[in-house]
Amino acid sequence: MATYDWSKFGLHIPEMMLPKEGTDYFKWAVVACDQYTSEPEYWDKVEEIVGDAPSALRLMLPELYLDKPDEADRIKAVRAAMDKYLADGTLRKMEPGCMLIKRTAEGRSRLGLVIATDLEAYDFTKGSQSLTRATEGTVVERIPPRLRIRGDAPIEMPHIIILIDDPDKTVIEPLVDQPKDVIYDTDLMMDGGHITGCFIKEKNLAGAQEALSALYDKAEAKYGAGHVIFQAMGDGNHSLATAKTAWENIKKTLSPEEIEGHPARYALCEIENIHDEGIVFEPIHRVIFAKEGQSGMDLVEKVVSLLDKFNGKAYLASDDVKAPEGAFEIPYLTSSAKGKIIIEQPENKLEVGALQHVLDIMVKEEKCCDIDYIHGTDAVAKLSAREGNAGFMLPAMDKFMLFPAVAADGALPRKTFSMGEANEKRYYIETRYIAK
Repeated sequence: MATYDWSKFGLHIPEMMLPKEGTDYFKWAVVACDQYTSEPEYWDKVEEIVGDAPSALRLMLPELYLDKPDEADRIKAVRAAMDKYLADGTLRKMEPGCMLIKRTAEGRSRLGLVIATDLEAYDFTKGSQSLTRATEGTVVERIPPRLRIRGDAPIEMPHIIILIDDPDKTVIEPLVDQPKDVIYDTDLMMDGGHITGCFIKEKNLAGAQEALSALYDKAEAKYGAGHVIFQAMGDGNHSLATAKTAWENIKKTLSPEEIEGHPARYALCEIENIHDEGIVFEPIHRVIFAKEGQSGMDLVEKVVSLLDKFNGKAYLASDDVKAPEGAFEIPYLTSSAKGKIIIEQPENKLEVGALQHVLDIMVKEEKCCDIDYIHGTDAVAKLSAREGNAGFMLPAMDKFMLFPAVAADGALPRKTFSMGEANEKRYYIETRYIAK
């Protein structure tokens, strides 16, 4: 069987670090830091569950706490926990290899392969034709707070999911039959479902290498040499952008020889096949929060006014009004009313693009409100019921449009889709040493 250089595919076989044998994985595994950012009660409950047990909770900072007065103290505590876990053996280093993941949540199961992505094969700048492609516009203002956490951290624990377009299921799925060792098999806290992780040594990944090579050749034939979109970000766009920025800063201090082997050149990730039946694209809804004593309906009316100005005729309607053919419908919720916004002859291709444009104006330019991105209609309803808030529901994107859309038009509007609901997001388990 032929072997290939993993760098051809923008990948790298990592030496992962995992908690020592005997660790309670139920308390160790914690959902991605960018979830439940408007629900402090969620993270309070996680804290209660974890208690004094070893946990990934100690190695991350929920984004709920970014830019809060005690942020610096929390980051200091994260650094201290990293040093402690490295020194006392809480974390153990594995030989080179990957983790085959089976995740079940909300009645769906999906497979994934924990591997490392080569940051030299990724570029999040607008118009990039990098092998690994950003799928949403990167908000550079969101990188510095995350850099404060990654910065000089000795280990990484990203929640990045990268998608491959493998309709014949040749890369990940056959690994089920490869020799492997079950490392963890546990339920996940806070309705996260169940996860099983099986370690596969590098020598048993040759079949995946060969399948990736064939997949690469097909992508090159489809999109043309120099324009291959081989991997598309599924989740963690800003996490990977932060890793890239940190690497570019480190790279300035290195010789060409040091660049080749530096561990910070890579970022741990999970690759998944977009054709896996367990992968479902859910919409990401918006909730905005008034700053200046306005009501939720004041905010809704402001949204409609800006949509009418920038994106075609827009107006409010009740739920039973049928929109004209080709129009957008965006349901809204406040503490006092609900209905939908209709946009006739919209200029944007997607509802999310039209809405995000005007919300950016309100948040960044007019500074009349704050915004959060919400998974799940129940959470939107809960937040929108509070005075001064307004929620907007968006439709789901067809997942099979992702690769063609990004190849043709570049990055999609920010927060266009979510791979499942919040409780289906990646839970932190594997880590990797990134200091030289």
